[in-house]
Amino acid sequence: MDKTVVELFAGVGGFRCGFNDVEFDGNDVSEKNNWNFVWANQWEPSTKTQAAFDCYCERFGKSDNHVCKDIHEITTKEMDKIPNHTLLVGGFPCQDYSVARSLSNEKGIEGKKGVLWWDIARILESRTPPFVLLENVDRLLRSPSTQRGRDFGIMLRTFLDNGYAVEWRVINAAEYGFPQRRRRVFIFAYHQSTKYYEKMCKIPAEQLIYTKGIFASNFPIKDVHSDKNRKKNISSEYFNDIVSVSDGFDFHFFNAGCMINGKIYTYKVEPIECKDISTLGDILENEVDDKYIISDEEKLEKWKELKGSKKIERTKPNGETYCYSEGAIAFPDHLDRPARTMLTSESTTNRSSHIIAVDENKDIYRTLTPVEAERIQMFPDNWTKIESKSMTERRRYFMMGNALVVGVVAKLGHYLEKIVENED
Repeated sequence: MDKTVVELFAGVGGFRCGFNDVEFDGNDVSEKNNWNFVWANQWEPSTKTQAAFDCYCERFGKSDNHVCKDIHEITTKEMDKIPNHTLLVGGFPCQDYSVARSLSNEKGIEGKKGVLWWDIARILESRTPPFVLLENVDRLLRSPSTQRGRDFGIMLRTFLDNGYAVEWRVINAAEYGFPQRRRRVFIFAYHQSTKYYEKMCKIPAEQLIYTKGIFASNFPIKDVHSDKNRKKNISSEYFNDIVSVSDGFDFHFFNAGCMINGKIYTYKVEPIECKDISTLGDILENEVDDKYIISDEEKLEKWKELKGSKKIERTKPNGETYCYSEGAIAFPDHLDRPARTMLTSESTTNRSSHIIAVDENKDIYRTLTPVEAERIQMFPDNWTKIESKSMTERRRYFMMGNALVVGVVAKLGHYLEKIVENED
């Protein structure tokens, strides 16, 4: 079986960087592994410029198979342009996936926000890739707030309808030695036509989660299983079809689980944390331009205020008052710990931006540099520094806030190589 990959919502190429152990010297890109990325799609609907796509093409070359177009248009009108592939990957946005029956009693999409998942579903149905690896924010498992677990239940039912088994895990990158406290859910699916499916479906769910599955093999967890750590499994009859899931499914998904032979099992697991941690201090540049120094005293005071604890009285729309409170964030950031989760607003004057002490005794502080933001996500230095008007310095931070931790997918990519090779 060939190691061909289709990359959806590609961003600046995080999956490709991880899977192929990409190196970049400022001029040339070297892909050390031989995953063949045969098609990639990146399109940002909210901006006229396409900075992420420009960066992807700058690093991996312009190609007819590097496509900057609404994925919905492609999956509904031009599916033939997506080649067959062994592995489908993507870090897709977390949105509303509710559905409703149409007048003809077929499945329909309720609300325009749900289209992105259905584009993935159309590819599963049309191309049926043997393997799928997806990444999303961990709140996916409990969304929406009005019907906990519905969105993820819809996804599992979609996989089941297309002949897949699924395993998932919430992974905090910092717990496994990476330089950022970033929690994301990873979803791995494998089709019933594969040898891997035949093998894994014979393994009890508990073993799959704790020792045998892809996530346990790469991100080990404590061997603690008790009744309180497992939700009662449920069968496919409980989520009969897509619409019944949307209408009535309500289930507490824990941070690990699997769907095997039409049954869902979910476990609350604890990581075996890596003893060798990567810290924020480890990734800082030795020499930093003075423009990153916070020279405006008023702005510095604003930052201190934003990061402090606070209690604020607010009023609901009905006139009822309540107290909004939040705890303090370290100021400046601790250099002996992994970085906090980086957001798209990094470096702007807001509560979540990282602040580095240059000389705390003299009250001198700075923001992160774009290179440091890239290092937190484990991209090569200056990966997003391209000669394009679309990629401003502010956009470089934005790209990294949207990216994934390259080191996490690198581990999964290396393991997937063995899985694919064993198919032969």
